[in-house]
Amino acid sequence: MEKKPNRRRFLKDGALLASMAVGSLQTASGKNLEAESEEIRPKDLHAYGERSRFESSKRTGALGTWPQPTSPPDYHKDFGFRTPLQDSVGIVTPVSLHYIVSHGYEPPDIDPREHQLLIHGMVDRPLIFTLEDLRRLPSMTRTYFVECNGNSAPTGPTGAIRRGPSANAQDTHGLTSSSLWTGVPLSLLFKQAGVRQGASWIVAEGAEKGKHSKSLPLEKALDDMLVVYAQNGEAIQPEQGYPLRLLAPGWEGINNVKWLRRIKVVDKPYMAMRETSKYPSLRLDGKARWFQFQMGPKSVITRPSGGQKLDGPGFYEISGLAWSGGGSIRNIEVSTDGGRSWKDAEIQGPVHRKSHTRFGLAWEWDGQETVLQSRCTDETGEVQPSVAEVAAFWRVQPDFFQKTETVVGHFNAIQPWKVNRDGSVENAIAF
Repeated sequence: MEKKPNRRRFLKDGALLASMAVGSLQTASGKNLEAESEEIRPKDLHAYGERSRFESSKRTGALGTWPQPTSPPDYHKDFGFRTPLQDSVGIVTPVSLHYIVSHGYEPPDIDPREHQLLIHGMVDRPLIFTLEDLRRLPSMTRTYFVECNGNSAPTGPTGAIRRGPSANAQDTHGLTSSSLWTGVPLSLLFKQAGVRQGASWIVAEGAEKGKHSKSLPLEKALDDMLVVYAQNGEAIQPEQGYPLRLLAPGWEGINNVKWLRRIKVVDKPYMAMRETSKYPSLRLDGKARWFQFQMGPKSVITRPSGGQKLDGPGFYEISGLAWSGGGSIRNIEVSTDGGRSWKDAEIQGPVHRKSHTRFGLAWEWDGQETVLQSRCTDETGEVQPSVAEVAAFWRVQPDFFQKTETVVGHFNAIQPWKVNRDGSVENAIAF
């Protein structure tokens, strides 16, 4: 029997064609009818919202390649895409502006109906979870920052850009973002699987082409790690690990395995590429930190900051972000005279553990050249260090950070911004 055309579909398609035709007509004066009518649009802006065309803030950078080329001019401009912190407000980063580091790999196109998470190794009951299985379990939502090991480091092949006077907050600190993450506590999954006595580490693995894997202490997994499937109220996007990613709150970004497909419970770390050759911190004295996890206290003034310009002397609110893998931010200080004196800034809530925290300070600029800085203290009492203090920890002279081609991980020194008399603001980090 011949199937008759669906009349509703015919009318709907006909109406769509008519609207497209009308949208291309012009009036006698040469004006496009589309511009005169908000009801006629070439694209549906309501099914999934878009920001105003007058907003232009975006990420900068490139996925890069892995391994990185060894000599210029083949270096990629960056190892990832950076968040425009200088344009940020509040503490939550929009998903479309969240920084990306994927070690050169494009996100895999994963059908969530076919994706599975395997938990095996030193467990009583190896288990396989589908996304629907995980969604049936009790979930939790937490605000956490994620930060790349090399964020704010003024070193490496592209370090000259980050320590140059034209660098802005995106250049210097853009490899961190903060989001509302929703998922299942990893401890709950391990409770169902039954962790055997003697287990002390896990190895998490992703499903991307490179099969990124990372060894993590079981203690952290049982504390606050999450298997997440949502970010800021919607499914995590492919570039952030869709449909599943691991979240290790407060620890360096390499531990937050995206496109999570397997977790093996073991009795010792697997000394794979990330553990042995890519992420140890090598020092000039021949020693190295093989495993480093928790990100130290860090802050950055986002307004006024590099690349911005003040509109003459007068009142301004100095605004910025602070965060620490050690927990909540307890105190933030701001200096408007190059570090000679410090004032307590206002911590603008909400304040969450291991999350970006917004701060502000009222400031009356007199039109003279000056340097703005911020430093924070977390709940453990650890204070954000100066460049000299970071150098002392590394047992190097401060100018080491200007000369080395090595990316210095966990560089959390105080960031200075120089305000010139014409109101322009420059990066003023010095060695």
